[in-house]
Amino acid sequence: MAAITAGLVKDLREKTGAGMMDCKKALTENDGDIEQAIDWLRKKGLAAAAKKSGRVAAEGLVGVASAPGKAAVVEVNAETDFVARNETFQAFVQEVAKIALDVGESIDAISAHAFPGTGRTVAEELTHLVATIGENMNLRRVRVLSVPQGVVATYVHSALKPGLGKIGVLAALEGPGESATLEILGRQVGMHVAAARPEALDVDFVDPAALEREKAVLTEQARASGKPEAIIEKMVEGRIRKYYEEVVLLEQVWVHDGESRVKAVVKKAGLKLSGFARFQLGEGIEKPKEDFAAEVAKTAGG
Repeated sequence: MAAITAGLVKDLREKTGAGMMDCKKALTENDGDIEQAIDWLRKKGLAAAAKKSGRVAAEGLVGVASAPGKAAVVEVNAETDFVARNETFQAFVQEVAKIALDVGESIDAISAHAFPGTGRTVAEELTHLVATIGENMNLRRVRVLSVPQGVVATYVHSALKPGLGKIGVLAALEGPGESATLEILGRQVGMHVAAARPEALDVDFVDPAALEREKAVLTEQARASGKPEAIIEKMVEGRIRKYYEEVVLLEQVWVHDGESRVKAVVKKAGLKLSGFARFQLGEGIEKPKEDFAAEVAKTAGG
């Protein structure tokens, strides 16, 4: 029997998009003949994923999972919103979020982890789903937060079912207190984050490049007023403070009362807000513009 090398498995995987274990089995069953192995995978419906891997996947679901002192949020993409209503896909997203709690934020580590009850890895189960459901899918991103004392609360906006939706938020609150009470405040913070879309936890975490761009724009705007440089500098400082109030979570106005600052609400509760994560489904993915007339003409052979 021909030796089934790692390189041979890799070649078959690249040609078919099938999982590593499926490729190894296909080669074993076909004495290392890669073409016969491809046919074997096609017959099993495991090579169909390769044809779909280039299609844009910007729909899907955001899922959250939590444990004492820890929570995870994941985004798994598909091509259409229809897949989000598929119970098998929903179960996959829920399970991946739970796995992330144990494995951490590494997509490679999660992908290599065993998917319960299947005998496949997470990556192989995803390939199986692609072949079964008929759409390109991918595990896009993961975030896991933990606290030594306190809670990491979760919030899903307009949840399709518990823990699944299109916007998922984690809010890490550190400090003493009843977990139920902390969860309530954490959920309120999560709702605030979902609505206010902060970019950084505090001033120190603002992206330096984004801050410099903002300063450059504000400086030019101030210079257009014709005022002296000393006055312009003070104008920019004031506007940067306003910028912080827009993008920094702790500096934002608390959406629940419209007047307090988030930092004041957290301080009053005797807690520390040590981190947050906000995943909105498909954000940052460039979707192709559809030309309906061209599509019709193509279908008609025009």
